[in-house]
Amino acid sequence: MSGAAGPGQGPPAGPGRSPLPCAPRPAAVLQLGGGAEPARPGVAVIDLRFPRGAAADVQEIVFRNFYTAYLSVRVQRPGPAGSRRWVTCLRDYCLMPCPHTEEGSQDYFSLHRHQMLCDVDQVTAMRFILRQPSPVWLHFTIEELQIFPPGQKSPQKDFPSWLSQLTPPEQPASLHGELPDPEKVSTEVQQMWVLTEVIRARQAAARIGRFDVDGCYDINLLSYT
Repeated sequence: MSGAAGPGQGPPAGPGRSPLPCAPRPAAVLQLGGGAEPARPGVAVIDLRFPRGAAADVQEIVFRNFYTAYLSVRVQRPGPAGSRRWVTCLRDYCLMPCPHTEEGSQDYFSLHRHQMLCDVDQVTAMRFILRQPSPVWLHFTIEELQIFPPGQKSPQKDFPSWLSQLTPPEQPASLHGELPDPEKVSTEVQQMWVLTEVIRARQAAARIGRFDVDGCYDINLLSYT
C-alpha cells in the first residue's frame, strides 16, 4: 500500500487522473444454510466488470474501507487457447490491524500493481473478497471503488523560474569522459615520489658538505663531545 488517508479525508487520487469506466455490483454477503437461521461467516463478495467485455490494464485500485478487516482480489485474465481464468492477485490484505476496533475501518486505501501477486494486464473482470471475522460489525464493505490504468503521470511539481532558464554553459558539467587515465596518474605520482627522494638526498648531502673545505675537513669546524 502506498498509503492510507485518514478517516474523513478524500481519496489519494491526484488531479488530472481518470478512472476506468466500470460498474461494481453491491456486496453480496455469503451465508451458510442448514440451520433454523442462515449463519453469516463474515465474508462478502463484490464483482466488477468493464463495459462491453473490454479488457483493461490495472495500475492502481483506490477505495474507501467500511469495516472490512481483510481484502483479497481475484482477476480474470486470458488463459490458454483463448479461454479466461481467475487468478488471485492479492490475498488477505489487512485493512484493520485489529478487527474489533475502529482503526482503519473507514480509511482510504491505494493499492498499486507492484503489490499484486500476478500480472494485472488484460483484465476483463475483478472479484473483491471481503472478510470481517469480528461479530462486532454487522455490515462491512468497500466504497468509492475506482480502477486506474497505467500511463497517467503525476502532476509536475513547481520549480523556480531561474532553474528552467539556465543557458547550456551554466548547466552543471558532467564529469563522465573527463577523468584522467589512471595509469598516467600512477606514473606521474611515482615520478613525483622519485623527485622528492632525490631532493631529500641532496639536502642531506648539502648538510654534510658544509664541513668540507677543498676536499678535506677543517678540524676547527668539527665538534667533539
